[in-house]
Amino acid sequence: MAMGHDAVFRLSLVWLAAVVVLVGLYTQSFKKMVATYLFGMFAICGVLLPDWEFFDRGVSQWCSPLQVEKMGSQSRSALRPTTPTRFRIYPIRMAVYTVVYGIALHKWWMFISN
Repeated sequence: MAMGHDAVFRLSLVWLAAVVVLVGLYTQSFKKMVATYLFGMFAICGVLLPDWEFFDRGVSQWCSPLQVEKMGSQSRSALRPTTPTRFRIYPIRMAVYTVVYGIALHKWWMFISN
């Protein structure tokens, strides 16, 4: 991860810790705190850790290795697009994230609210 990503990761972990403490205070349950921590870690890691350069291709190419082109005298930063690939909207990626995170959030909420 680059330095900017480290700061986002640290900030996400701080917010997760705050949410875990709030859930613990509200529910008075250690098991619900652990479930919240695990859910939060999977959610944070699912968004921040994947190799987006690999997945920033057509879905049909995901099973083939990533080809690194010869860069010659150009630096790697000059070849990167101005918009980070993490924030580009792709319909299939958004559908998968919406379904997976929606189901997980629903199950977490049902566990916490009971």
